[in-house]
Amino acid sequence: MPKPTPISATPLSPAPISKWMIETTDLTRTFKSRGARVAAVKGIDLRVGAGEIFGFLGPNGAGKTTTLRMLATLIPPTSGEAIVASVDLRRNPQEVRRRIGYVPQGGSTDPAETGRGELVLQGRLYGMSASEARARAAEVLAMLDLEAAADRVTGSYSGGMRRRLDVGLGIVHRPTVLFLDEPTTGLDPQARARMWQEIDALREQGTTVFLTTHYLEEADALCDRLAIIDNGRIVAEGTSDQLKDAVAGDVVTIGVNGSGPRVLTLVEAQPYVREASYADDTGLVRLYVDRGDQAIPHLLRLLDSAGFAPTSIALNKPSLDDVFLRQTGRSLRDEAAAA
Repeated sequence: MPKPTPISATPLSPAPISKWMIETTDLTRTFKSRGARVAAVKGIDLRVGAGEIFGFLGPNGAGKTTTLRMLATLIPPTSGEAIVASVDLRRNPQEVRRRIGYVPQGGSTDPAETGRGELVLQGRLYGMSASEARARAAEVLAMLDLEAAADRVTGSYSGGMRRRLDVGLGIVHRPTVLFLDEPTTGLDPQARARMWQEIDALREQGTTVFLTTHYLEEADALCDRLAIIDNGRIVAEGTSDQLKDAVAGDVVTIGVNGSGPRVLTLVEAQPYVREASYADDTGLVRLYVDRGDQAIPHLLRLLDSAGFAPTSIALNKPSLDDVFLRQTGRSLRDEAAAA
């Protein structure tokens, strides 16, 4: 296997001070498919601030991975403009690569190499001297609590250890912006919580983090702001609280034991119901109402008088999954289960 070409033989220069670490204008990407042009990303406008953790959510096939790969210089945009780490992406992708870190979903470690060896090689590829790369590798190993396993081959690492090393490879050169593609997929809850701590620590150190995730709790816990992409376009953007506040009222879900369409017709006609929908796969009618605590007694009397016996009824405040469901017509929890 040929050795990779070093990204740069000179030390990283500091990025100019800028409010936005990522800024895109009408960013698009099309692909050829059976002789036709297919638009995967259809004019993305994004602004990600310095030192921010920005979450990017979307259904499978919505365009989020294509957008991430464009911003990380892995594929070129078809049109539009992008500034990443204060550098013009289209005019100087090589400089962008020097300033960013990228951690792919599938990982990138060599099972026959030690963790320390991987980090030293990565540092050398970014122009560090041998002594600088060794010193930085030791620093990253300590930061990620991998010192005890530093000289073991990565094939002997647990899934959580490998994922932490993946992040180490992405930050060994001290990038201004770090791209994380599904950073905790496949990890157990303890390893996921540990990864959240590591990502939050990077933000505290001033690194801008752009991540994709399927986990609602992860987006809620980590991200300063979020964007939802669907069918190649941004359909919602803001803080988690702002997005949830945009879902007016409370959420009531009713288990209806196969009577969904008839119950839906009954309840959606009520003046206190803002929206109503039925999901055949879950057997649940979902309602958005102004005051859930007042609506539930009315709903129970209505169902009883019509001869329906609900199997369950629940009241909740809007969640990110409600935001996702309203914007895309799909549940992010279902997307995560199918991934």
